[in-house]
Amino acid sequence: MPTFTATDGTELAYHVQGVGEPLLVLPGGPMRASAYLGDLGGLAAHRRLILLDLRGTGDSAAPADPASYRCDRLVDDVEVWRAHMGLDHMDLLAHSAGGSLAMLYAARYPEHVARLALITATPWALDMPATAEDRLAAARLREDEPWFEAAYPAFEAWLAGTGDFDPVFEPFFYGRWDAPAEEHAALGDEQSADEAADLYFAEGAFDPPATRAALAGLPAPVLLLAGELDGGPRPDLVRRAAAVFRNAEAAVQPGAGHYPWLDDPEWFVRRVTAFLDVTSPGSRTPS
Repeated sequence: MPTFTATDGTELAYHVQGVGEPLLVLPGGPMRASAYLGDLGGLAAHRRLILLDLRGTGDSAAPADPASYRCDRLVDDVEVWRAHMGLDHMDLLAHSAGGSLAMLYAARYPEHVARLALITATPWALDMPATAEDRLAAARLREDEPWFEAAYPAFEAWLAGTGDFDPVFEPFFYGRWDAPAEEHAALGDEQSADEAADLYFAEGAFDPPATRAALAGLPAPVLLLAGELDGGPRPDLVRRAAAVFRNAEAAVQPGAGHYPWLDDPEWFVRRVTAFLDVTSPGSRTPS
């Protein structure tokens, strides 16, 4: 297992799988070990995936200073990782909460980003959160599912702050609630670092006006991919986030939830590779 050392001396691990040009991958959670990403639905057959375990997660060491879990402070880890890999320009893919880290990195180091793929990433860094209303509206799209009647009240209570997270509503995060989805969901607790997650969005992590201004000038092409059934973010929020970038396209994967590579691996891989394999940036695609 390869490692590198962050600027504060924390040893960080990453995992390599697949063949082809490198694609650096940031996990979500926030602060979930990269193992949950698997091979991204078979994307490793087309690109060499290099998946980072953020500090305090997976095989990476915990830092001496817990405040360094804050999203903006993790940007330094990504930059050291890029340099360690010997890449002047890199293709970067980020999932979910990792998308805000990727946005902050691209804002600070635009010269090192060749292409940026943001997968079901709520744009917290742009001050564009997924609201409880967004999540409930998406949840109601599933009212014909056999598990909906038991799941919806618990989900509603959790979003209102009157109930705890309950596995009964995990199906809302997946486009298909089948055996692979159940297995994937069951691993969530052991793959997540709760202390780190609590600090990821700590006060001061984001400066949305500055980030918006920087990303408006980002020359790299950007793909923002939403799941049709995902509530965080919903497709409309992803389309609005795409408008922040100079050269971005929004895509909506039919029937997908928050983990689109599980719901329809072929569609996901085809769409992401089509974006990554473009050899020259084009003009901005309307969403």
